Parts: sequence; C-alpha cells; structure tokens
Amino acid sequence: MKKINLKNILKKTFKKKKIKKKKTILKSKKIKKVKKSKVVKLKAIKKVEKKQITENKAENLKVNKTLDQKPEIKKVKKQQTEKKEYKVKDYVVYPKHGVGQIKDFKKIPIGGIEVETYVLKFEKDKADGYVPVNKQSHLRPLATINQVNKCVSILKGKPKIKRSMWSRRAQEYEAKISSGKIYDLAEVVRDLNKGDDVMIDQSYSERQLFEKAYERLLAEFQIVIAGSYEDAQKKIDKALKRNLATQTTKVETAPKPQTSEEPIQENLE
Repeated sequence: MKKINLKNILKKTFKKKKIKKKKTILKSKKIKKVKKSKVVKLKAIKKVEKKQITENKAENLKVNKTLDQKPEIKKVKKQQTEKKEYKVKDYVVYPKHGVGQIKDFKKIPIGGIEVETYVLKFEKDKADGYVPVNKQSHLRPLATINQVNKCVSILKGKPKIKRSMWSRRAQEYEAKISSGKIYDLAEVVRDLNKGDDVMIDQSYSERQLFEKAYERLLAEFQIVIAGSYEDAQKKIDKALKRNLATQTTKVETAPKPQTSEEPIQENLE
C-alpha cells in the first residue's frame, strides 16, 4: 500500500483555492477597468458637448452684437479734385432739362462733404440746377454752326417712322430727347412733324413729345445762331415746311360764324 502524504494533499487543495481566488480577482479588476474606461469616455463626450454649447452661445452673441452695431461710415472730407471745363456765363446742355447757362460756382455740403458744383440757370423752366464738378461729363457744350447746318439737313429729310406700336416708338423718342444729342432731337422733330396740319392725326402724347424736342432744338439754335427767337424759329420751320404765315392769314380771312341773334330774331317773327 502506498503511503498517503497529508502534506501533498493539503498543498494541492490550497493551490486550487488560491487559483480560483486569483481568477475572481482578475475578473473583478477587468470589470473595474472597463467601467473606468466607459466613465472616462462619457466624461470626454460631456466635455465636448459643453464646448460646443459654449461656442454656439459665443457665436450667437457675436451675431447679435454685429446686428446691433451700426456700420461705420468713413467720412471723406475732401472731394476728388477735377479741372473745370466750363466757365461762368457759358451755355451748356444738360440732357434732362436742355440748354442752361452757368451762373456761378458753389460749394454745397452733401453727406458731410463739401461738393463743388456748377449753378445752372434754365430760363425756360425758371429754375436753378446744381451739377457737381466731378460729374461734368453729363454736360455737353453747345453745338457748332456746322452741326446746326447738319440738323437743318436732317429736318429737310423724309421722316423715318417705324411700323411698331406707338407706346414703343414713344419710349424711343423719349430716350432720344433725354440723351441731349442735337442730332437725335432733330430726328424726333422731323419724324413727329405734321406740317401745317398739326392737329390732324396726332395724339396728345405725340404733340407733347414734338413740342418738347422742338423747343429744346429751338433754344440751342437761337444761341448758336446768335439771333432772335423768331429767326431761329423761321429757320427750323422753313426746313420742316411749316408755313406759319399762311396759317395766320387763313385765320384772319376765315368767315365769321353766325351769331345766335339771327336765328332768335327769325323765331320771334
């Protein structure tokens, strides 16, 4: 029979218990590590979320501040210098109003800036106009005698009337008048001219456009020719074949209409 070693048996039993204890300890440690890592991750996520919230709040505050703040306007105290092309008492053409005379130079405050302007006098409208010197390109000098003669030849030509709608043609005529070009004015006068029969086949808007272009052309002719209003008018009317003298004689020699007294006397009898 084999001898039983109590020592060996006891050692084996104690070793098994120790191994089990070690395994349980390792498992518990692993679980704790996993829990700790999860907690750390959750904390990191919360921190990131807090940062995003604070950043969003800061951006919103910035936007509100920018909306509340008024934009800064840089005031320019001095106007850009530009040489004056025209002198006092010079006649110029301003497209929207026609012929005007430079009356004076004047500095006017516009938006905190002192702007030097031409003071124009329009005799027809009986009004003054102010044009800044740095926008004198909108003005044009008076036409020369050669240009006036060319206008007369345009007035003598045949009218070029398009077959489009009147509203469209009216817009084109208005654009030509507001351009301020003397040749365009002459074309409008030529196309809308009806000769002696001014009132026949001509609407109110047609008459208005014709008179507007005619008067502007007449004013420029008068100054360039250095003659009277009547001399300039005769020159234009001669080119247009508008016999105003015959019209006046016709009006004078026309028979007088019967008064209402004659038929009343007949009825009474």
